[in-house]
Amino acid sequence: MTTSDGSGRSGTAAAASVRRLPSDVGTLVPGRASAERGEPPAAGAARTGARAAVAVLLTLGALAYTTWTLEAFLPTGLSPLRTYVSELAAEDQPYGTFFRTLDLAAGILVCAGAVGGLVWLRPRAAVRGRVLLAVGGWAAVAVFGAATAADSRLPLSCAPTADAPCAARERAGAVPFTHAAHAVSSSVAVAGALVGMVLLTVVVHRCGDLAGVRFRGLLRTLIGVELIATGWTLAAVAAFDSGYGTSGHGPSGHGPSVLDTWGLGVAQRIQLLTIAVWLVVMAWLVWAGRRRT
Repeated sequence: MTTSDGSGRSGTAAAASVRRLPSDVGTLVPGRASAERGEPPAAGAARTGARAAVAVLLTLGALAYTTWTLEAFLPTGLSPLRTYVSELAAEDQPYGTFFRTLDLAAGILVCAGAVGGLVWLRPRAAVRGRVLLAVGGWAAVAVFGAATAADSRLPLSCAPTADAPCAARERAGAVPFTHAAHAVSSSVAVAGALVGMVLLTVVVHRCGDLAGVRFRGLLRTLIGVELIATGWTLAAVAAFDSGYGTSGHGPSGHGPSVLDTWGLGVAQRIQLLTIAVWLVVMAWLVWAGRRRT
C-alpha cells in the first residue's frame, strides 16, 4: 500500500483502490479481472458471455414490455388517457392477441434475464449484505417477469374503463374469473418490479463501480417516479372501482371520461414506461461490466 509523502500519492492509491472494488451492479458480480480472482481464462470468458446474455434478455424484455406504445399508430379505439394498458389485450379488442403475445414475450425474456443474473452473476463480494441485496433484487425482477407472463394468460374479457356495460358487469361480479386473477397478477408484477428496482439500486450505490456511479442519480429518479406513478394508479383504480366522482359515462355517453378515471391511463403508462427504462439502465450496467472481467 502506498503511504502519503505529501506528494499526493495516497490520493492516487485511494482512487486505484476504488477502481478495483467489486462491481456488484455493472455486472451484479465482482468486476475484477479473471486473473486477479484466480479464475482460468475460460471461466472469465463464460462469465463475460453470461453478462452479455443477461443484458440482451433484459433489453429485449424491456422493448417488448413497451410495445403498448404502438397504440399511437393502431386504431385500437381506446383512449391512452383513461384506459388500462391491459385493456389493449382484452379478448374483445381487435389487437388483443397481438398485445397478449408481446406481453408473454416480455415476461419470459425479463424472467429469463433475471434468473440468469441470479444464477450466473451472483456477487462474490465479502460483504454478505450486498450479496443478499443482489440476490433478492434479481429474484424480485424474476417474479415481475413471471407475473407479467401470467398476466398475458389471464386477459380481461372486455374494457371496463371504455365500456360502461363492461364496468357494470365487473362491479356486479358478472365477468370471468380472469378479471380478478388479472388484478392479482398485475399487482404481483408491479410489487416485484418495485422491490427489484429498490434492492438493485441500493447495490449500485454500495459498489465502487465507476459505471454505476454515473447512473446513481438516474436510478434514484426512476424509483421516485415509479412510486409516484404507482400511488397515482392505485388511487385512480380505487376511485374508478368505487364509482367515486363518476357517473360511469363520459361526455360522449359511451364510457367514463378522463376526469372520471382520474387520468388512470396516464398514470399507468408512466408506471410501465419507468419500469422499462430502469430495465434498460440495468441491462447497460450488466453489459458494461463485461469489459472488466
